[in-house]
Amino acid sequence: MRKPKQPGSAPHTHGWALGVQGQLMLFLCGITVLTLGLVWGLITYGLQPMYNRNIQKRLERESSVIAGMIDSAGGQISSRDYGSLTLQNETFWSNLKTALENGVINVDNCCIDISDNTCRSVQFLEGLYPCILHNSMATFGDNMTVYTPDTRTAILARHALYNEGSLYKIIESGGNRQMLVGCLTKDGSYGVIVSASLAQIETAAEVMRSVLLPVAIFLIALNLLVAALFSRWFTRPMRQLSDGAREIADGNYDVQVPVVRNDELGLLGREFNHMAQEVKRSAQLEKDILANVSHDLRTPLTLIKGYAETVRDITGDDKAKRTEQCSIIVDETDRLSALVNSVMELSKVSSGAEKLNPVDFDMSQLCFEVAGRYDAVCEQNGWTLQLEANKECMVRADPAMMERVLHNLLGNATHHMGADGVFVLRAIPMPNGGCRVEVEDHGPAGGTAAPVRPLLSRPPGCRQDRYRVGAFHHQGHFAAA
Repeated sequence: MRKPKQPGSAPHTHGWALGVQGQLMLFLCGITVLTLGLVWGLITYGLQPMYNRNIQKRLERESSVIAGMIDSAGGQISSRDYGSLTLQNETFWSNLKTALENGVINVDNCCIDISDNTCRSVQFLEGLYPCILHNSMATFGDNMTVYTPDTRTAILARHALYNEGSLYKIIESGGNRQMLVGCLTKDGSYGVIVSASLAQIETAAEVMRSVLLPVAIFLIALNLLVAALFSRWFTRPMRQLSDGAREIADGNYDVQVPVVRNDELGLLGREFNHMAQEVKRSAQLEKDILANVSHDLRTPLTLIKGYAETVRDITGDDKAKRTEQCSIIVDETDRLSALVNSVMELSKVSSGAEKLNPVDFDMSQLCFEVAGRYDAVCEQNGWTLQLEANKECMVRADPAMMERVLHNLLGNATHHMGADGVFVLRAIPMPNGGCRVEVEDHGPAGGTAAPVRPLLSRPPGCRQDRYRVGAFHHQGHFAAA
């Protein structure tokens, strides 16, 4: 009986638990926060070093190009007499001006400082504002102005260049940071220092860090909305499965959940529907077993009753006859007990939960043994059981199950006996191996008795071919492999 569904009932949960929808929303928000954290770390600890390396490579290229031009000029580019600086080698200065005009040497946001081995300036070309190296506000234009701003910062940088042979340094003044990169000519007579500002990347980093918080708030809010909509769609099959499971628990085995997806959830839905069908089949099987067990038990009870009445009616001192009849009663009682004890076992076998034990045996011999159980019943009721099993019929099946099938068919025949009181048990060898067993009675045409279904409708090794109420006879047969 199906239990009524309680309104507003819900599965009992132990404590607080976050649902799949909440877990998905929490997961997406966590991914967002993690991503923004990685971006912040990249800006703070990764972006500036990468930018500095790129600036360093650019400045190294600029300084090496100018130093190479000095080496290839063939001679000095300046001289000092009594402390007075004189520029010479017009070829170099002309080539330098041409390179600046053509963009071979880029002085945008840069300052170029050329000095001699006295650590004093020969020339500086400035496109940087302001320049910490020269402490100057000058800018480089078409007309190069020649002067020598030998600031303390510049002199210290030149000393480091000539002592080490190369220069890489970051200096800071008034909140402004600049990079210095320098190299010497091959003979060490001249040094070239190129400086550039690092303010752009710092400004960009500060701007990006300042917008991270509002961007994070926006993305988290967006993720919550998207996660809520997505998770509602994503968890719909789960809710349907939950409702279906509750229906099955309430006794509705016809429930089927809709399957419209081809992913893992769709596969889960199809497996659930298959499970529901198997549960329905198992429930129906249990009903069938309960409906047929009374028929299975009726036959040994009839035999026991018949032999008991025979023993009761025996007169005289025929001990051998009495002993035979009592032995049959004991055997049938044992068989009845076995039937009662094996109901659940048969249920397991029918559902596939337990395997049968097929062996090779002679079906004709089994028919002979089963037919012997009906001698007393036939004698008491005036019936005749004709056994036609004279040939060996080797089969491979479960003997216990085959015996139950034979008793089912013979018992059914006794309940629908014809006027002649004759019923037949045949064991016919098949040409290709196996055996065909038939039970036939001459019951009235158009009988109302329903066919008796054995506890195992199709045991392993057995094929039920036909069972019918005919116009002249009531017949059932099966074939065993």
